Amino acid sequence: MSTDYAALRTMGWPAARPDQLPADWTAVLQDHPDTAIGRVVEQHRSGYVVATGPDETAAVDSLPDWQKPRCPPEQRACVGDWVLLKVLDLHRPQIVAMLPRRNVIKRAAAGEHFKQQLIAANIDVVFVVVGLDLDFNARRLERYLMLVGAADRIVVLFTKADKQQVAADVFATVQQQLESQGISWHALNAKDSTAVSVMSQYLHEGITAVLVGSSGVGKSTLTNALIGEQRMRTNEVRSHDSRGKHTTTYRHLIPLGNGACLIDTPGMRELKPTGDEELGTTFDDVESLAAQCKFRDCRHVAEPGCAIRAALERGELDPARMENYRKLQGEIRRAQDQQAVRLEQQAQAKVLTKPVNKRQKSKYER
Repeated sequence: MSTDYAALRTMGWPAARPDQLPADWTAVLQDHPDTAIGRVVEQHRSGYVVATGPDETAAVDSLPDWQKPRCPPEQRACVGDWVLLKVLDLHRPQIVAMLPRRNVIKRAAAGEHFKQQLIAANIDVVFVVVGLDLDFNARRLERYLMLVGAADRIVVLFTKADKQQVAADVFATVQQQLESQGISWHALNAKDSTAVSVMSQYLHEGITAVLVGSSGVGKSTLTNALIGEQRMRTNEVRSHDSRGKHTTTYRHLIPLGNGACLIDTPGMRELKPTGDEELGTTFDDVESLAAQCKFRDCRHVAEPGCAIRAALERGELDPARMENYRKLQGEIRRAQDQQAVRLEQQAQAKVLTKPVNKRQKSKYER
């Protein structure tokens, strides 16, 4: 298999020339000669769909290790990953290696057992889509901003601006908080192609963007507007609460024709942290106040000299925002504890299986 670098450039390939690649990418490419580079555009339970160009996609087999039940999800490829392909034994192409990720957007999977669910990898811009209708929730927006903090750039798109149902003072407060964090935002009507064109300033050659947000906020409508055709199915939201239904059922990457790529994702109902998140960007105002407290280990409850309690009493800090900060802080700590337990269990399992593997090897060497 061969690699068409010009075609890869239209799939978001970050380097115009081979000598511009990161050193760790170059090392992996040198370790796997005679392979083709592709990008994961769809991930399914039975395998992957990988593109080697804007109009060249194929179903491929994954690495055998990824198919093992105990393989952690974060070690497998996801949409947006760059992989190396090779045809083995005259079968369809197989992934033989994955290039190191620059970043990854993820959340903790639903359920009692700690697992990570990868949303998308190698992302330059995250568009967090929020509807200005009855389903608007400032606390949910804070949670999204926490989860996508690993991205190079975050832009918030407030859709349904033509039928805004959010109080002006509430919206103004959210805008001010975003601006204080250096996060760009735009209010628009997703069905108005002229309004959607504001997104083009973030989408140029070599850029990969992802749309995240709840069901019904207009992610698929935005995608259709950007690609210029009704490729993505859309549904109307419920009238009494503006809640939407899942129209996008899996994540997939779409070339936009100008060298940029867009990943559309299903609406996420559960936004659980993995333990790797930091709250400093999303809640920089809260953490800045906490640094001014008299005591370093201040719990912001009844301690003297607490800057956060003083700000709450003066009305300078929203109590609901502070409560959400506490809640997310607790969730991150619990996720970190669960992650530590899982890593310890994995380490113990490796130690226990070593003697078994050694005995089996010696048995067949006799």
